[in-house]
Order: sequence, then structure tokens, then C-alpha cells
Amino acid sequence: MKYIKKSQEPEKFTNWKALENDDWKPNWDDNFQTPEKPVVHDALLKEQGYICCYCGMRITKETSHIEHLKPRSTYPNLALEYTNLIASCQGESEEPPTVPVHCGHKKKYWYDENLMVSPLEINCADFFKYPASGEIQPTDNPSKKAVAETTIKKLALDIDKLQKMRRVA
Repeated sequence: MKYIKKSQEPEKFTNWKALENDDWKPNWDDNFQTPEKPVVHDALLKEQGYICCYCGMRITKETSHIEHLKPRSTYPNLALEYTNLIASCQGESEEPPTVPVHCGHKKKYWYDENLMVSPLEINCADFFKYPASGEIQPTDNPSKKAVAETTIKKLALDIDKLQKMRRVA
């Protein structure tokens, strides 16, 4: 996992949200579409260097989706907060997602701030080890090990597909 330094949200997105009034409210499910959504997706890809926020796989707009770090189901007030949006792999087919499911689609509605390594934490890479075998392993640091193990499991970062990609890289 690589640290993602969030940039300022795209101006078009800010302006769209500012249109809220008594008769209209910006909403992720009902009206967050063109042209705002593609602009946000492009900005996320650019700030992440076109890599998945969780596994580090190369992604494009076609092979990624906008992921809510803190799920909308639990944190509806953060649904349109740019600081909660990141780009995750497996965007080519969200319903059902590509098999084997991993990263954002595997995480789905799960989030536990005490048991999840966030790519928005500057020290997120310190939670993992990447041996030449392509595996992802939790750090030996006892204060970070349980969090790393849980993150690996909940995001399926240890599946064969990702191990093979890491080994090749």
C-alpha cells in the first residue's frame, strides 16, 4: 500500500456541491453523474499516480471505480467529501465485480478505523512487508501487526492473482 496525498477537490465538483438549495441537494446516488463524476474520477487517478489505492495495481478509468474509504452506508455525510474518495481497481464490472474479488469491492461496507490501514495515512507502507515471493505480509511490529493482518484479510490482498502481479513487478 502506498500513501495517497490528497489534493484539493476539482473546482467543478466544488461548484456543483455549492448549487445546493432548498429545492435541490447534491446526492451520490441520484445526481452525481456527468460531468462531475468523471472529473472527480480523473482527479483521483491523477493524484494516485494511476495505481489502486489498496493493492498498487496499475489502473485506468475503465479498470477502476471511485471508492469510499469510509462506506456511504455507515457514513452518509461523507458520501460527497473528496477527502473520503479514492480510486480502487476492479471497476470494469461492479455488479458483480470481477472474480476474484479484492480491494474496494471486497471491502464493500466494512470499515473499522482501529483495524484498517488507510492509504491516506502517511505511514501506511510501514504496516506491510513484500517478500520477493509476491506475498504481502504484516509487519513484525506488534503495535501494527493486527491492523495489517485484518486489512490484508478484509481486502483480500493476499490472493494468488495479486501475489503473481507483485512477483512479476
